[in-house]
Amino acid sequence: MDINIGSRLRSLRARYGLSQRELADRAGITSGTISMIEQNKISPSVGSLKKVLDGFPVALSEFFANDFSANRKIFFTAPELASISEGKIEYKQVGRDLTGKALQVLHETYKPGADTGRSMLSHEGEEAGVVVKGKLEVTVGAERKILKTGDAFYFESHHPHRFRCIGDEDAVVVSACTPPSF
Repeated sequence: MDINIGSRLRSLRARYGLSQRELADRAGITSGTISMIEQNKISPSVGSLKKVLDGFPVALSEFFANDFSANRKIFFTAPELASISEGKIEYKQVGRDLTGKALQVLHETYKPGADTGRSMLSHEGEEAGVVVKGKLEVTVGAERKILKTGDAFYFESHHPHRFRCIGDEDAVVVSACTPPSF
């Protein structure tokens, strides 16, 4: 498999909003070197590429594993949502690779009786959501509320929490979590 290092580096640099000169200054090399790599006029050694990548919070393995140009996608059709779980609770995520992203957006579907489990969830960050269909019981700490279509929640995620579908129809929620926790 041929990897276009120049294109990959250009996409990564654009993702972080850096000019060639800013990246060169961070990496301790010339902006001409960055330009030549991006144009595929030179092929950097592993050591040189590592030095360039030190200008980002990106490991060498991540540079080759991720398609940074895909992170620039703005619009997603329903089939393009990434299914990250199936069963009684289905989570579909907006975007596939959340590397370096601060926000995770989910389209959640809870089948009747579906529950995130007896053990409460807890993690760093914040989360919020809007029930777009059905009824969802949301428990945060000692507080519990049954939310209906149009109702919403917002809380700090370090508080123990859980979700449960109430009633005979699916509960559908659009939620956001920061930082991404899935």
